[in-house]
Amino acid sequence: TDLEDLHLYATPREQRFRRFASLEFEGQLYMTPYDFIQAVTNDEPKRKQAFCIDKNARENANAELNQILMETPPVWKGSSKLFRNLNEKGVISYTEYLFLLCILTKPHAGFRIAFNMFDTDGNEMVDKKEFLVLQEIFRKKNEKRERKGDEEKRAMLRLQLYGYHTSTNSVLKTEGEDLVPRSYWDTLRRSTSQALFSDLAERADDITSSLSDTTLLVHFFGKKGKAELNFEDFYRFMDNLQTEVLEIEFLSYSNGMNTISEEDFAHILLRYTNVENTSSYLENMRCRIPEEKGITFDEFRSFFQFLNNLEDFTIAMQMYNFASRSIGQDEFKRAVYVATGLKLSPHLVNTVFKIFDVDRDDQLSYKEFIGIMKDRLNRGFR
Repeated sequence: TDLEDLHLYATPREQRFRRFASLEFEGQLYMTPYDFIQAVTNDEPKRKQAFCIDKNARENANAELNQILMETPPVWKGSSKLFRNLNEKGVISYTEYLFLLCILTKPHAGFRIAFNMFDTDGNEMVDKKEFLVLQEIFRKKNEKRERKGDEEKRAMLRLQLYGYHTSTNSVLKTEGEDLVPRSYWDTLRRSTSQALFSDLAERADDITSSLSDTTLLVHFFGKKGKAELNFEDFYRFMDNLQTEVLEIEFLSYSNGMNTISEEDFAHILLRYTNVENTSSYLENMRCRIPEEKGITFDEFRSFFQFLNNLEDFTIAMQMYNFASRSIGQDEFKRAVYVATGLKLSPHLVNTVFKIFDVDRDDQLSYKEFIGIMKDRLNRGFR
């Protein structure tokens, strides 16, 4: 009952992590790679309870964990099937879960920015200590977002998510930061750039010694933690993760075929959004696309790459709005290309218009479209 009560003190992201995490060791929760994939592609977990490792069996548990980590492939052997191949053989902490969520919503142009943010000494390589600064940055942001209430329950929640008991005041102190950035990506961007001028870098050794190895750390920095990560491997990992999640979503509807139906595409787009009456969008599309042609994976992937560039696209669309110009399919395609460099297929653009052009004037209400797509991009955590 006490553990269920903790849900009241958790943010939506924390609640989702707690629901899907299936491993618990000394009070701290972890996801397996399988859990992570489930958390970003399904509404509810297939398993309801975390597997708790008995403290009396710690030595055996450590041996089992070490064996799992020994089987983790190095980053240069990564692929778009990494998480599916690892399945249950891996551990992912809460801060790593937040980092992976960040990756899923970033454009390829942002990968270099992300790498440079970790590379605090500017040597074009990221080592384990630099990467672990992420742990402190996300802890800090979490503490600013913590819901008010019973301090004992909040301490229990911090133990579950981060594995520490300390009070919020003793974890990290940085003056002059009363405003909370909008997202974990903003937090990472602002905080890591200041790492050399704060106590984060100075505490890197303490951070390293206090944390257990995870699948991600072994994948990036080797079993001894001495390897360094270059940009090419970092880029490949991020691109592979985006592709893997999209492949899983696509395959769940394709039934072994090379395409999914336009209606299935609409279902996927409207998932994790605040749209209450999805049936009107689906009915609108059925009436206007009576003959099914199908959406290929390349089209599907290109659309979600476009969504990861949604902020730049919004600026381009606003230019049409300021000029009091209506937004037809040609204007939409041009705005996508100017903002992202992506060329969406005519059929894909036509399908999007048929879904969202509710008044059927072949013009897009971009404000409604942008709002719905922002929800979908962030998978319900906007």
